[in-house]
Amino acid sequence: MLARMALQPVNRRSVPEDVFEQIVTEVLSGEMQPGEALPSERRLAEVLGVSRPAVREALKRLTAAGLVEVRQGDATTVRDFRRHAGLDLLPRLLIRAGELDFSVVRSILETRLHNGPKIAELAAERRRPELAALLDDALQRLAAEEDPVEQQRHALTFWDHIVDGADSIAFRLMYNTLRATYEPALGALAAVMADEVGRPEAYRNLADAIVAGDPAMARQAAHELLEPATTALLAVIDNLEDQR
Repeated sequence: MLARMALQPVNRRSVPEDVFEQIVTEVLSGEMQPGEALPSERRLAEVLGVSRPAVREALKRLTAAGLVEVRQGDATTVRDFRRHAGLDLLPRLLIRAGELDFSVVRSILETRLHNGPKIAELAAERRRPELAALLDDALQRLAAEEDPVEQQRHALTFWDHIVDGADSIAFRLMYNTLRATYEPALGALAAVMADEVGRPEAYRNLADAIVAGDPAMARQAAHELLEPATTALLAVIDNLEDQR
């Protein structure tokens, strides 16, 4: 079945980027379903008002992102991004059609609460010697900060050091994506996160457990730090979903 696409002529300077963005939007919105065939390169070029090489470059990016499958001599088909895409798609999923996707927010919060304690545990096991000074500096900055948005930034830096201490590339890349998704919303989250970032003693307990090389205590301290705000945010999401 041929996909129906609400594509517009391209006007931006980066032509392949614009083609890529338009098709990504169609896929994530559900307008283009898994298994549907895209128009041919020639037809896409005509509809978008661009060259075929620009379309070809965009299709390469879409393939790399796990959104389409290009078969030599056959049609290019849409893939199920839930099964084939990577974490780099997460920021695009957070806001679709100008609205926050609460299911994506919930999954981010659940991942935060689940992964944070494990990352802290690994950091305590691996106990990098330079980590103590880095955590102490981040804690001092957090304790001295009064602005709620900047407090969150210092807290993110604190966790950055812990993720580095865990020495796991998978957790590192996952954290990078979660942070990139979360950071633009710092202002909106300030009120809900105030209790968490306003408790430097909870961060100190976590830092002490990691520096002491106590994985069990580090895991517990991380959970105690992250759980209250996570629970509060999930309750807010439930309320907002009920109002929709």
